Amino acid sequence: MDPAKYRPSSAYNPPHFTTNTGAPVWNNNASLTVGARGPILLEDYQLVEKLAQFDRERIPERVVHARGASAKGFFEVTHDVSHLTCADFLRAPGVQTPVIVRFSTVIHERGSPETLRDPRGFAVKFYTREGNYDMVGNNMPVFFIRDGIQFPDMVHALKPNPKSHIQEGWRIADFFSHHPEALNMFSFLLDDVGVPLNYRHMEGFGVHTFKLINAAGREVLVKFHWKPKCGVKCLLEEEAVRVGGANHSHATQDLYEAIAAGDYPEWTLMIQTMAPADADK
Repeated sequence: MDPAKYRPSSAYNPPHFTTNTGAPVWNNNASLTVGARGPILLEDYQLVEKLAQFDRERIPERVVHARGASAKGFFEVTHDVSHLTCADFLRAPGVQTPVIVRFSTVIHERGSPETLRDPRGFAVKFYTREGNYDMVGNNMPVFFIRDGIQFPDMVHALKPNPKSHIQEGWRIADFFSHHPEALNMFSFLLDDVGVPLNYRHMEGFGVHTFKLINAAGREVLVKFHWKPKCGVKCLLEEEAVRVGGANHSHATQDLYEAIAAGDYPEWTLMIQTMAPADADK
C-alpha cells in the first residue's frame, strides 16, 4: 500500500444515514404511519432494522469466528475487468472503494490463543456506491462440506464437548468419516497453513464459486484469491506452542502494531475464471 494514498476512514463518511446495506435513509426520527394518526407500518425498513440493531447491541459470543481482529482500508482496481463484470466498484482501474477486513479463528472461544491449528476467517466488506458487498471467506481455498445443511452438525463435531469443554478427536473423526470430501480441506488444515504466522502473512479465499455478469449479460464463473504482498508464512508446531504461550493475542498485536507503524498490510485480489459451459467437463 502506498502511504501517500492512505486516507483516514473519516474521509469516506457519507453526509446521511444509511441502512446496513448502504441505502440512504430519508428519515431516522419518525416511523411510517397510515396517515397522521394511523398505525405504524411494518414495511418501514429503517424502523425494523433500527430496533433489530438495538435489540442486539449486546451480542453474546458468536458460535464460530468469535476470536478476531478488524482493520479499515481501501480496495483499488488495478486491471480492467469490465469484460467480466458490470459491478460499479470494479468499473475501471484506479477506482478506490473503502473496505473493512476481519480476520478470525473459527472453532474456539474469544479468549483462545491465536496459534491453535484452525482455519482462519478472511472477510471483506466493500462500501460501494451501489451498496455494501461482502466477500466472506477463509485462508484455505476449499471447505469441509458441500451442503450448508450439514454445517451445524460439522461445527458441533469440531466444538469442545459441552460436558467437559474439551475438543475430542473421536467426535471429529466420527462426523467426517461420513464426509470423505472433507479430506481435501484436511490436507490444508494439517499442513503448515493450518497455523499462520499472523494475519498479515496469510492468504484469503472466497472458497465458493461465484458468478460475474458483464454489461452484455454474459456470465462467467469465478473464484476469488487474496495474495499477501509480504508473502505467506506459517508456524511450526513447536513455534506455535512457544508463541502462543508467551502471547495468546500475538496475531492481533502484530496487525495493530504494523498499522500503527505505517507498515500497512496489502493483498492482491486474483480472479480465477471458468466458462459455465466448462463446469461439467
